This record gives sequence, structure tokens and C-alpha cells, in this order.
Amino acid sequence: MDERNRTMIVVFMLCVIADMLAEGHTLHVCATCHANAICDDKSDGSGKVCNCKYGFVGNGRTFCQDKDECQLGASKICGKHTTCHNTYGSYYCTCLAGYSPSNNMAVFIPNDGTHCLDIDECRIAGSCGDGGQCRNLEGSFDCSCQLGYQVHNGTEPFHPYRDKASCRVVDCGQPASVEDTVLLSVTGTTYSSVAMFGCDEGFVWSSGDNSSVCGADGLWRGPTMVCEEVDCGVPPPIPHSIMLWDNISTVGSQVVYQCNFGYRNTGEGNVSVCTTRGKWDAASLLCQEINCQEPVSKPHAKMLWDGISHIGSVVYYQCDKGYYKRSLRNYSVCGENGLWEDIDLWCEGGCVLDYFLAWCSDFLQSMLVAWQPQIDEISCGPPLNLPHTNLLWDCTSRPGSVVLYECMDGFYQESGTNVSTCLLSGEWGKVSVKCKAKCGPIPFLANSEVVWHNRSVVIHRCVDGYHSWRGSNVSVCRNSGLWQKATLRCIEIKPPINHLFVLNEKCLHWKAEKYEEDTEVYMVTYIGSRDYQRSFRDKGKRFLSSMGDQLELCLNLLPVTNYSMSVTAVSARFTATITTNTSLPVPPAPIIYYREFETPVPTLRLRRSPNTLDPISWYQVFVLPVEGIVVFDCPSPDPSSKIKSSTEYITAQIDVRHVGTVMNFTVGDGLYYGGFFNAPLESGRNYYIILRAVSQWKTALKSSCVLWAKVRGTSYVLKVSSLSAAASVGLVALVILGGYSFTWFFKKT
Repeated sequence: MDERNRTMIVVFMLCVIADMLAEGHTLHVCATCHANAICDDKSDGSGKVCNCKYGFVGNGRTFCQDKDECQLGASKICGKHTTCHNTYGSYYCTCLAGYSPSNNMAVFIPNDGTHCLDIDECRIAGSCGDGGQCRNLEGSFDCSCQLGYQVHNGTEPFHPYRDKASCRVVDCGQPASVEDTVLLSVTGTTYSSVAMFGCDEGFVWSSGDNSSVCGADGLWRGPTMVCEEVDCGVPPPIPHSIMLWDNISTVGSQVVYQCNFGYRNTGEGNVSVCTTRGKWDAASLLCQEINCQEPVSKPHAKMLWDGISHIGSVVYYQCDKGYYKRSLRNYSVCGENGLWEDIDLWCEGGCVLDYFLAWCSDFLQSMLVAWQPQIDEISCGPPLNLPHTNLLWDCTSRPGSVVLYECMDGFYQESGTNVSTCLLSGEWGKVSVKCKAKCGPIPFLANSEVVWHNRSVVIHRCVDGYHSWRGSNVSVCRNSGLWQKATLRCIEIKPPINHLFVLNEKCLHWKAEKYEEDTEVYMVTYIGSRDYQRSFRDKGKRFLSSMGDQLELCLNLLPVTNYSMSVTAVSARFTATITTNTSLPVPPAPIIYYREFETPVPTLRLRRSPNTLDPISWYQVFVLPVEGIVVFDCPSPDPSSKIKSSTEYITAQIDVRHVGTVMNFTVGDGLYYGGFFNAPLESGRNYYIILRAVSQWKTALKSSCVLWAKVRGTSYVLKVSSLSAAASVGLVALVILGGYSFTWFFKKT
């Protein structure tokens, strides 16, 4: 349309209006009001006027647009702690999170005085979860942990929903071992739990506190006890003995006593051990001096003896006047056996001989007086030197001078005379002494060392790591020139019990180290405890007497138990210890009374015997609807599952501890058992009821199953096989594979 035509139309319209006015017609103003406007009377009464409705702004006729009240700000239009929401032609208010409206309406317009109040979230129990303590804030709240709890996944203070943090109970874990102590008891591992300690074997409590407490920071505090190693000090001396001791006086240390040379043991044991009481146990060694008593007298001889009869003492025999000696030796020595050596000595002679000898003595004396001037001019010169001898001589060589030949150190007089006299002929009388070498080098004993020795006596002892086992520890050089060698045996020290181990969780094996084929008595003690049963204790003691060196003793140990066992060799006073943890076995299946029912609420019965595993055992009742072929694998179902499947489901779980000797159970009674719904059975369907016995500790789970009942609708046949032979169906039987699992196959006929 061109400009000329538009102009003509406008002129036309103006003309029409003017004409109408001229004719007296009045245009109705209200008809021209906007849809979002209302027609109001003018204030001066002169007519009508169009005004936009509340919530709209404009001229009332050609336009009325929405007014955004929220542009003034939520706090100005709605009040504090609010959010303003604009709507077409209006608005509404809501409270911020943490606040609630005073009129308890979620949406409000504050024209009635409604305003937002702070919500006290701390009035709601559990706002901060277990162990949390709540603090109300303006429009919010925060949490911190109570004593004995620690914040998890955040820091304090925290908001449980915003920060995803929470409080967890403080757990210090197991108490750490402390040097020289042993844990006696512990009440738990959470906050304020107490652990009690004692000193380890061989130690004694000297000071400090023996308790440890789990602190709020998750750390154990204590113990402060000081355990000092038991020290028995210096072993007590035993008269007339020496101690073979390594200067160690802790528990189990040993000191060996040996009687001094010249003494012998008339007691029994010669070993003393440092005990846990801090004292040396008394050795029964008794050293008595070897005494040969009075020497044996010889006919026609007198004894030249100093009255001493100790080992090594010597008595000389001298024939009486008128008798002469008929033997190689005229002396006897007190020996180690407490006896004087037997010598073949006898004196021969008679009255004629006595007279002759007396006459000879008088004659020689008179001759010496008569010939004294001539004798003074006679000189025999120096005496003859003989091998291995020393001369006892006053350096005079006149007739009658005497020289005594004595065997050197390391030699002894084997035979001959050892006295030479200067004769009137000017020659020394013939001497025939023969000195023979003594016993030579000190005897050697395997694994021993020499404690003390002189030319004729040697005392031996075993070196470190070896034990003296019977026999004498003294070597003596005999008059024969040969050593009487000590009979001491030095045996390598080995623990009387070693290679201790447990076989098949019930039999103790060990190797016995013995020095002789003697019978040893062994005392075996054991004590068992359980983590899940604080009051449980299994104690026992057994004795075994054997000469063998490979030993075995089988015990009746209970399952799922922590055992500490010790084996003591009684006579050797030695103890070896070992610990073992027995495993979880397959639980025993109860004795069931199998029946077939035609009612959907059958009552079943079982009988059981109490078992030590009852605290970690329960029964599960499985319902198997028979639909075609149904497979049930005993160890497979998850005991924690509460989801009912279309093929099988758990209808009850019962704690074994709550079951008496006999239990009756009704399937489908509509009650809950252990969190599982015992749903009613459908009429007209076939079911098999399986009873499953379950034992579980930590990650180990064992189970056994029995067929408890059949609920009949139509006729079905029970087929049995293993999982590995699922195709082999046809036998009506029940197979238990190793007591761990078995599988049923049900096939409709």
C-alpha cells in the first residue's frame, strides 16, 4: 500500500469519528482496555480510564507488560534470608536453605508479615551421625566429633552433606609389642580400651606402668614399664672346686663345677642354672679330698712317711737292720683312686747277716782311723756325669765323700742306684741310675682347653659351645712315664628340642638331642584362645616318655583357634614353644527328619549337637521351586543376599546359638527370620526345602547341605549329579562331594 492510500484511510477514519461526535454518539472507553488492564472511573467523575492490573505496568489500553518485582532485590521485596521468584503478573518468596517461613508455608508473599526464621538443625537427632556433636549456625550448622571419635574424609568442623565427612570411632588397632614384654590381655582396640602387659620370660618388672590405653588420637599410650633382664649375679662357690663359667648370669645361663685336683665328687649334678627367680639353683656337687689313709706296712721294713695321705703323697720303705731290699722300687704314691700304689717290695736277711754287717762297720771305722793320713792324700776327682741327671755334691773328693744323682725335671728314675762314694782306691763307686723321660706333651682332648697344668697334672675343660658330659677332667702323669689321660667327653651343645613343627593342625613333631640313649620325659602344654569368643579357653597337658630322637604327639585341637604350645624336656630343663592357628572346617550337618508334604505350610524338624563353632555358625533354609531342571550348589549362595530369585531363595536365616537340641520350623508362616521373609508357598507347586549349615570367620566360609523336605503339587523326580557331570541324570540319589558341596538336579517327569 502506497503513502497516498494510507493517508486517505487516516483522513477517512477521522472524518467518521468527527461525524459520530457531531451526531452525539460517545465512544465506550472500557472496550479499548488492554487484556491485563481494568477500567476504572476517573477521580473527577468525568468518565472511565484504563489502568494496568497489579503486577503490570503500561498505558492500560495499548500495552500492559509484566512488572518484575524481584528487580528491587529479594531482601527488599521478600525480607532477609529469602529468594524472590518473579511470576507473570506477580511474584512469590521462599526461604534460603537453613531457614523456614514463619507461617510454615513453603511459598509465601510477605504481605501478612511472613518472614524467614533460622532452622535449628541440631534439634534433629543424628544430624551429625554417630559420634558427632552439632553446632547450630545462622542458616546452617556444622559438626565436630565427640571424644573417642575422629573425623573421616575431612577436617573439623565439617558439614556432613556438603563435605561428605563423618565421624568414626577411634580404633588404635592391635597394641604394638614392647621390648622385653608380652601382651597379657586387651579389652578391645577402640578409644579407652586397655591392654595389660607383663615382662617376658627372663625379665622382671622394675618400674613403670604395665597398662596401655587407646587414646582419642588413635594411638596407644604406654606401657611405661621397664623390664630388666634377670641377673643371678656371681654363682655361689662350692668348696674345693673351680667354676667353668662364661660370666653370663641371665636366665638359663649355666655354671659347671669341677672338683679341684686331689678331690673327687661324691654328690650328683655338677651344673647350676640361673632361674627366673634370679637365683642359681643349687648344684649337688660335693668335693671330698682324696685320702689314701695310712700306707700298707711291709714286713721287716719301716716307713719313711710324713703322715700326709693326699693324692701324690709318697711313702718310702727302708729295710730293717740285717735285711736288704729285694725290689726295684722302695716307695708308694697315693693315687687318684684313693689307694696307695701296690709295690712288690720285700726285705730279706737274718742274724748272721746282721752280725756280719755290724762287724764290717766296726772294721771299716777302725781302718779309717788308722789310715787317715794316707786317706787325706787320696782324691777321686770330679764325679762322673750321667745323662739327664743333676749332681748333689759338696765338691769334696776324699775317700768317703758322697755324690747323689737326681733325675732332671721331666725325667724320673727308672732303675739303678743313684749314690756314688769316693773309695780308697781313688775312684768313685759305680752308680747305675737310669733316668727316663716323663709323660711328655700335655694330652689333647677333642673340643677342650687346658685350665691349669704342671709337670704331672693337667686340668681340662670344654671350649665354648660344648658341654662336658661325664668322665674325669684331670690327666695325671704316672710313674710309668705315661699320661693317665682324662676321660672327659665334650659334646656340642644343641637344644634338647629342635625342629618343632605342627603337622595337619593336630600333631606336634620334634627332634630330640640327647647325649646318651637315655629315656627323656617330655611335658607338652597348650592353651587356645579365639578372637571371636573372648571367654573361650582350651587348655591341656600331656606327658610323653621316650628314648627316641624323632618324636610325635597328636592333640585334640579345636578348629578356628589360636594355640600356643610348649614342649619341655624335664631332665634337661629346656622348653621350646610354637604357635599355630587351626582352620575353619566344614560345619556338621544336623540330623534332619526328612518328610514329604502336600500342605503349603509344612513344619519341619531337626536335631543337633552343640558345637564349639556355634558363635560363628547359622542355618539357612532354602526354597527351590521345581521348574524343569533346577541346580543347587551348596557353597555357592551368598549368605548375605536377601534378594529373592525366581529359582531359589532364602526363606529364613537362624543363628545356631538360638537353636536348642531339637528345633521345629514352619515354612511359609509369613514371618521374618534373620531379616529374610518366610514367604508362603504357592498351592499346587512342587518345592524342595534345603537346610544349609554355614560357618564363617573373616574371609573363610564353609557350608554343608541336606535335603530337608519335599512339598508336592505334581509329580517330580529328584536327579543327582556333580557340576562336572551335569549331563549324567537318571539316578535318584544324594551325593555329597567331600563335605563341601553337592548339587541336585530336578527334572519333571
